[in-house]
Amino acid sequence: MRVLYIPQGSLGFDAIDSGIIQALQRCASEVHVGAQEGLLQQAAAIRPDLVLVLNGLYTFPPDHLEQIAAIRALGIKTAIWFVDDPYMTAHTVQIAPAYDIVLTHERGTIPLYQQQGCLQVHHLPLAVNETVFRPFRADKTYEYEVCFIGVAFWNRVELIDSIAGQLSKRKLFIAGGHWDRLKQYPLLASNIHPEGIAPEAAAHYYNGSKIVINMHRSDVPGKDNQIEAQAPGLSLNPRTYDVSACATLQLTDIRDDLFSQYRPGYEIETYGNAQELLQKIDYYLTHEEERLRIAMRGLYRTLRDHTMTTRIATLLNLLM
Repeated sequence: MRVLYIPQGSLGFDAIDSGIIQALQRCASEVHVGAQEGLLQQAAAIRPDLVLVLNGLYTFPPDHLEQIAAIRALGIKTAIWFVDDPYMTAHTVQIAPAYDIVLTHERGTIPLYQQQGCLQVHHLPLAVNETVFRPFRADKTYEYEVCFIGVAFWNRVELIDSIAGQLSKRKLFIAGGHWDRLKQYPLLASNIHPEGIAPEAAAHYYNGSKIVINMHRSDVPGKDNQIEAQAPGLSLNPRTYDVSACATLQLTDIRDDLFSQYRPGYEIETYGNAQELLQKIDYYLTHEEERLRIAMRGLYRTLRDHTMTTRIATLLNLLM
């Protein structure tokens, strides 16, 4: 299959973009990378079997879909892969019908796109860019007991605020925007890097840390989200795969799809509330062999089932 790929091209998605491109280069017979400007002319010259767009809200928003329609008129198949669902579904439902095929990493949004008249809607989970997130020995400057990297969405703020006193006694690293929302910010300020972290740097922190916390963004409409009310969050965020691919113990909150992709307590560890999170942090920091065994099993499962190469092979087989 000959593929023309249109990346998201924004901070936070660069590891996903590069992982998709590398996986396409392994799995497809010919790969081209395009952009919003001049896409129709590029597609007409290349005549690919597939034009694949990542997310699309910024490259082809609802009022700029003419090129996609013109590409379809040439007989070229188009697909969009939503990897930020369900958080922007109030807008993605407006652009999904413009494509032949809709892919989403969020299983809970499939009925939503079908209700918009999309005839081909498929669940394609995210995966790790295994060239970025992999096990290696990090420098001592990246060594922490507990680490969390991500934007301070309100549900994350509430959890960290509730256990800030206990976390402040640990060697803790938090990075991302808006953590000044914390009521306990002065207590944790010395542990917080107030900006985003590039994926390559995040891999160093994941490898250097003993435990990495994963908190999914809330799937409730309002506040940080622009969600259609009928689109729940069931699937896993990219951090789930990224941390596991670094052979580091991950403590994650629970999403429905977790149980079909990892074995909790064996390949990954979970928590249901703030107190359970604290209890498991204390436990695994004093049970190193058990912590490392779970981390290594998580690495094995990720490399076996959840690499971007595996996902792209699934995609291309689906569309052949």
